[in-house]
Amino acid sequence: MPIILHIASRADWEAACAAGSYRPASLQREGFIHCSTAAQVVGSADRYFRGRGDLVLLCIDESRVAGELRYEPPAIGSAPDRRTGELFPHLHGPLAVDAVIRVVPFPCREDGSFALPPDARGSSSVIVGCVTCAIARSLLRPALPELDPGDQIRV
Repeated sequence: MPIILHIASRADWEAACAAGSYRPASLQREGFIHCSTAAQVVGSADRYFRGRGDLVLLCIDESRVAGELRYEPPAIGSAPDRRTGELFPHLHGPLAVDAVIRVVPFPCREDGSFALPPDARGSSSVIVGCVTCAIARSLLRPALPELDPGDQIRV
């Protein structure tokens, strides 16, 4: 299963979990959600998020994405980008939270730069940022009998 990555603030991801889908400002402004491959994400983080400690990496299973996914050249801003020859995954539509198979903390290093966390490389461990009550209840029924169908929990 091919995995693509998206950098998000923890707060934005938590809001998406509550809403059921992720719709960052770039979707409205540019018509797509910026994503990266594992080989590209550190360069994107260093360029656009340097010094941020509140980030997570959304690990997205391409086969679960409902919107159109296109590999396109980077959206170039005012500063030159050495990655202009690369193609980046752009999701043209909202991201359903169930397409995200892992949420990995992505804080910057002491110098403000980033390094790819081992859990973002497609390892077998799964870190989930949010799941719906229905999924949690089906997995943990005896431990969660008091939850209502619309509730969400963090695991």
